[in-house]
Amino acid sequence: MRCFWTAKTRTARLRLMACRGTMTGNCAWRCLKGKACACVRYMRVPMRAWCCCFTLKRAGRNYAGRKERRRIMSNVTENNLQQPAEENGKPGRRHRKKKADAPHLGFRRVCQNNLFILRTIHEVSPGYVTADLLIDLLWTVLEFLSGTYLLKFVVDGLQDKMPTERLCLLVGLLFVLHVGLRLLQSWFWNCIAERRYIQLELCLRRRMYAKMQAVELSCYEDPAYYEKYLKAMAEVENRTVQVLWNLEKLVSKLFALLANAILLFSIDPWLVLFALIPFAAGFLRAGRNKQAVAESNDMKKIEWHTSYVQRSFFLNDYAKEMRLTDMPAKMLDDYTVTLRDFTRLKRRYGRRLFWYDYALKIAHEVLTVLGAGFYALYATMVRGTMTAGDCLVVINSIGTVSVYLSDFVTNISTFHEHALFIENLRSFLDYKPAVAENPTGLRAGAGVLRAEHIAYRYAGAERDALSDISMTIAPGEKIALVGKNGSGKTTFVKLLLHMYQPSAGRIRLDGQDMDAYNLTSWRQDFEPVFQDYRTFAVSVAANVLRRPLSDDPVQREHDRAVVTEALRQSGVLERVEQMPHGMDSVLTREFDDRGVVLSGGESQKIALARVFAGNAPFVVLDEPTSALDPVAEYTLFENMMAACADRAVIFISHRLSSAVLADRVYLFEDGRVTETGTHAELMAAGGHYAQMFRHQAESYVSTTSELTPGTGEEVHA
Repeated sequence: MRCFWTAKTRTARLRLMACRGTMTGNCAWRCLKGKACACVRYMRVPMRAWCCCFTLKRAGRNYAGRKERRRIMSNVTENNLQQPAEENGKPGRRHRKKKADAPHLGFRRVCQNNLFILRTIHEVSPGYVTADLLIDLLWTVLEFLSGTYLLKFVVDGLQDKMPTERLCLLVGLLFVLHVGLRLLQSWFWNCIAERRYIQLELCLRRRMYAKMQAVELSCYEDPAYYEKYLKAMAEVENRTVQVLWNLEKLVSKLFALLANAILLFSIDPWLVLFALIPFAAGFLRAGRNKQAVAESNDMKKIEWHTSYVQRSFFLNDYAKEMRLTDMPAKMLDDYTVTLRDFTRLKRRYGRRLFWYDYALKIAHEVLTVLGAGFYALYATMVRGTMTAGDCLVVINSIGTVSVYLSDFVTNISTFHEHALFIENLRSFLDYKPAVAENPTGLRAGAGVLRAEHIAYRYAGAERDALSDISMTIAPGEKIALVGKNGSGKTTFVKLLLHMYQPSAGRIRLDGQDMDAYNLTSWRQDFEPVFQDYRTFAVSVAANVLRRPLSDDPVQREHDRAVVTEALRQSGVLERVEQMPHGMDSVLTREFDDRGVVLSGGESQKIALARVFAGNAPFVVLDEPTSALDPVAEYTLFENMMAACADRAVIFISHRLSSAVLADRVYLFEDGRVTETGTHAELMAAGGHYAQMFRHQAESYVSTTSELTPGTGEEVHA
């Protein structure tokens, strides 16, 4: 097994880290309705499978009954996403209705995919594949010489009264070769192979990370593409190494088969017939393996349920609800039903596996081993056509040949399984992004940003999310985008950031089309803070700068001064100074038990500090103050406008009191801009914006009697 268990452990840690995100009630309800959910997709799980034992409706208050759960479970069984069990080509009986959707690769593609991994290993470590195969082949030769051949040599030598010195010389030579080759194997596997496997994993993951960073945002929203990414990422380490291991087994078994077959043929040609029995039985073993993989695949669906119940009882995330509601009884009830499903599954597959195992045992133990042994004894004792040494060789090696032949067929079929995984990896890496990097493109900078008749439709949607949006943003201008949830504001901002490609219309900077610019340079032109911002498990300073502090002493002090001023302007400096290591304190406890855990408002201020620390000509704020109280929000927006006096600011806010600080306000409704103008103009027009403002934000403005920018007029309730 060599380094398999080490590699498997590292992968298990990665998966365990992925499991640390848990689902909320809303998340479970979204999954029940078939909507994409990041925490579910990340774990490569059919969405409904996670939720059928803990389905929450309407903010998690009403639970689906047992009948509903069984209905969902049956849907999962019939319509499950492609899992590794289907990666054997032909689906099992229960999946034959979906046979058209099962992956199928021709012989040529199977070879190409496995060669792709071997070439990658060669690129990472030239000569490693050759050295690994050569060491394995040498060990196989030595095993044959010190096993089957040595037995025949010694018995025949004793019968022929061969000199003892000659026998001892051969045994001593094999002893020295064993010691030397074992030393070489141990050194190669522990000092060379483990490092090469890490380098291989790093190489492939770098490619995958780079590709995932390069693809457009819509790929994250495409379940089929995202599933391929997650499948490839989850098995990129183990599966690629197993391709090489499978090749090693194939080469070593092929040589062992040829050597033993030649020896048996030289003893008695009829013995080849006994050797062909396990070869035919190898196809039975391949069928048995398919059934075992199908069982394992179906077992995973049940294990997802049991795992979810276990996490619900043991994770802190669920502790309060589990103690204040009747959920424990519901969980235990679902757990009981799941165990019944487990019993039925074992009963169904147990019958099939029983007949496969019985037939394989008969073929191996009775027809091959006992049959060949009986034939050898008959030829030795009755016919006298076989020596005692030859008889012992036949009895000793025929079982080995039987196992090797059966495993040889299995190894060949395993290449197809590996090829299906590699197909996911290659299709992922070969994807051509719709929003591609333009290395020779123009360098973006400050200028007039124009959106001209922009339209966008999400994949699979029946209507446009945005339609005929036009807007001009001058340097230093402050733009407010307001409207109800789902009206298209965030989608428009993502189009400005070139995370999507518009379905129609153009976005221009100083007259040049967005596609004419270098993609990285274009995005660096914007300083975004999203509503679903993220703080990283690094220091406060690195979170604000979005890079480590400089190693140069002078630049490092400058970086610290920039971070300090940004934290002060965002209103969180005092809190940071109270941390154990100030701005060098690590946020979150993902990797550091002494990490600082911030409140929602404090985390949001850290995210906003990034704007104050940057100097991009365009600032994009998508609901950046949702966790702040109205007074803190208004104060922060004032600081933001003052600090960004010479920078264009595009901000989205549902608290319309902040819109009075904007030079222009755009009201989005159903993917269209229905009203535009200054705050005063829209209030005077008495349209939908004015109604929204009076219902929600006017009370905040009336308490401060602020002046509307650019009008000189006081705004009162």
